[in-house]
Amino acid sequence: THVLTEDVVYREVTTDHRLLSRRLLMKTNRLPRWADRFFPGGMSHCVYIMEDSIVDPVNRSLTTYTWNLNHTTLMSVEERCVFQDSAEQPATTQLKREAWISSSIFGFSKPIQEFGLARFKSNQLKAMKGLEYALSNLQGETPHWLLRDTVKPASEKTKETAKTLASAAAPQKPRQYV
Repeated sequence: THVLTEDVVYREVTTDHRLLSRRLLMKTNRLPRWADRFFPGGMSHCVYIMEDSIVDPVNRSLTTYTWNLNHTTLMSVEERCVFQDSAEQPATTQLKREAWISSSIFGFSKPIQEFGLARFKSNQLKAMKGLEYALSNLQGETPHWLLRDTVKPASEKTKETAKTLASAAAPQKPRQYV
């Protein structure tokens, strides 16, 4: 639901049978609460992402490169993923994921990079669960867990905790004895 648009900018099949694609994506990008102090309220809450992908049927691999196009002074995130057949375990796929996070905000680049890394790790956990769920559906398997049960928004957890605490702290009605 966070991907708002997806456009193929370029696609080509090379002479060595590789499929090259370039896509432009627009995603929602919620700024953290602390960033509201430093950036205007009208700052775009959408981020534009460029993705290059290479499907190589000879080497049985898929490589993606992604990077953000806007908000790069605040934080630039580049990612490379390589999906490839596992030589050690047939019928499985290995994923090698690398990311580079940088910031050009003088005096705040280190904390911004650390925040970006923490958010990236959190998002990757969700992305992997989503990928596993989609693959199990494609293979006709019933997943042993439901995505909505494992990736619950923090706001829902907070609401549930608040309700529990409020009900425990609420004064009890006096009992009437007849």
